[in-house]
Amino acid sequence: MSDTTTTTPLSRSVGGRLLYVFILGDVLGAGVYALVGEMAGKVGGAVWLPLLVALGLSLLTAGSYAELVTKYPAAGGAAVFAERAFGKPLVSFLVGFCMLAAGVTSAAGLSIAFAGDYFGSFVDLPTVPVALAFLVLVAALNARGIQESLRANVAMTAIELSGLVLIVVLAAVVLGRGEGAPGRALEFSEGTTPAVAVLSASLIAYYSFVGFETSANLAEEVKDVRRVYPRALFGALITAGVVYVAVGVAAVAVATPERLAGSTGPLLEVVAVADVVPEKLFSAVALVAVANGALLTMIMASRLTYGMARQGLLPAGLARVLPGRRTPWVAIVATTLVAMILVFTGDLGALAETVVLLLLLVFLSTNIAVLVLRRDTVEDGHFRVATVVPVLGAASCVLLLTQQDAQTWLRAGVLVLVGVVLFAVTRRAGRRAADPAPHADA
Repeated sequence: MSDTTTTTPLSRSVGGRLLYVFILGDVLGAGVYALVGEMAGKVGGAVWLPLLVALGLSLLTAGSYAELVTKYPAAGGAAVFAERAFGKPLVSFLVGFCMLAAGVTSAAGLSIAFAGDYFGSFVDLPTVPVALAFLVLVAALNARGIQESLRANVAMTAIELSGLVLIVVLAAVVLGRGEGAPGRALEFSEGTTPAVAVLSASLIAYYSFVGFETSANLAEEVKDVRRVYPRALFGALITAGVVYVAVGVAAVAVATPERLAGSTGPLLEVVAVADVVPEKLFSAVALVAVANGALLTMIMASRLTYGMARQGLLPAGLARVLPGRRTPWVAIVATTLVAMILVFTGDLGALAETVVLLLLLVFLSTNIAVLVLRRDTVEDGHFRVATVVPVLGAASCVLLLTQQDAQTWLRAGVLVLVGVVLFAVTRRAGRRAADPAPHADA
């Protein structure tokens, strides 16, 4: 049966261009605005190289998503792919919960990014209180019933993209004045092994490309999904990669790696050196990018929590809805509280690495699922990657997982353990509700 005739309650109204912009908007923005400095601190001037490596690794897993989404256009989501491939409720739950935990952790990291130097351009306040207040504001907007349409996302993506393009233009202005040092883009930090430094920085760079996986949830709403989805997915990732590499080269050409590494708003350092555009103007653009990313992430996390509660995978209380607004207020409160706790557990770089670790577990499952589900044939044709792609995708996930430090594993492990406990409690409560009450002895 064609994907255009598959029974679905949703309207297939998303074309290729809107899907491309949706994915690009999910990938672009907050990560590179905040993390160029973190990468410079690890690799030196060659910031573009880990970004390029991360793009290549992302494209491998994107190939697996392209095959599964076009093979099962009404499915959507790594947890569903895991359920089809492995048939183990706990495995599919953990895949879904890792997605949820990654979203909450990402929001915590973005709140720290929001409260850093970009916000400091307007008001000088301590980072942690501002980050916590920001999360409360996001939760309030979420509970009020914020509805993000794809067409609104076009405008937000334009703002985010314009800020990144501006950095490249400003670098050209600086170099045109005879200032700057483009040769820094080929230099590595002293005392480091380039290969090790690039791999370490790639962990952070990978965070800048995540977000493409959420597009699987639009499978039922895309027109001619089997033809459109792969083009939009790969096109958006490659576009983001080109922009990121250009920004990486531009940033180190204008500001030293040490200066970038010492700032929580590293691209603001480029604006300061160029001295052409008001710093507050660029800070406002960066704050829009970071805030939009956090809001979309928390909307996703709260709705995923609500959905898992509705399916009996998480405690039923998380599915409670706010009267009138019809928003999942308990799920919003719960995910916001977890994000607020995570703010105290590490800086932006540490939280970004935790997000990457959690998503690598999801991506590992998806790459393996592609190979397992090759035994399942479908009537219609679909996009198919060479077998080596999911194999290399899974291997790349394992490689990056081995590079995570003990603290990152501990933070992610605690989150996953919480999920396992919630799953066990929910299953036990479900069995009790299903069993008839024992009769009292006469």
